Amino acid sequence: MFVTFEGVDGSGKTTQARLLAELLRAEGRDVVETREPGGTRLGEEIRSLLLDGADVAPWAEAALFAAARAQLVDEVIRPALARGADVVCDRYVDSSLAYQGLARGLGLEPVLALNLAAVGGLLPDRTVLLLLPPDEAAARLDGELDRIEREGDDFAARVDQGYRELAHRFHERFVCVDATQEPDSLARAIRAELRHDS
Repeated sequence: MFVTFEGVDGSGKTTQARLLAELLRAEGRDVVETREPGGTRLGEEIRSLLLDGADVAPWAEAALFAAARAQLVDEVIRPALARGADVVCDRYVDSSLAYQGLARGLGLEPVLALNLAAVGGLLPDRTVLLLLPPDEAAARLDGELDRIEREGDDFAARVDQGYRELAHRFHERFVCVDATQEPDSLARAIRAELRHDS
């Protein structure tokens, strides 16, 4: 099973990805937990460029995310799936579709084409979308914000709308959950939702 977590910054993706991985391991399953951008040496270097660096042009941003993703698929995700492990990933292709394709206005189809080429067509079995009003998500962010988190309320609202469009378009793959719930109960609800797929 290949499961990804998506949502605006501050929606709880990282927490829920970790909790799902813990629940699966408790069931005796082999689980590989990873994140985007990152998960490999190259991916972590690209992450630093994207999140900690100076301004990045929208298409350069999209291409860098796709490059990190290509490396992650080649080095981590495909080998894990090939040996029968479950893969839980904090962000994946849908992040680029929502952030660069829709919120930045590059277009859904060209960004999708770029990413499908980068990952060799590999899409998750299920994408868990954590739905949280952008203002609530922003209030959860603490510490120093990265370059994308500093984009502001209007950008976050466009990202949120972008995710909702993706969930409608790819409804057979998306599982939408109310992220205002308490984390442990939300994690159990997500596991129950995914159980029939595993």
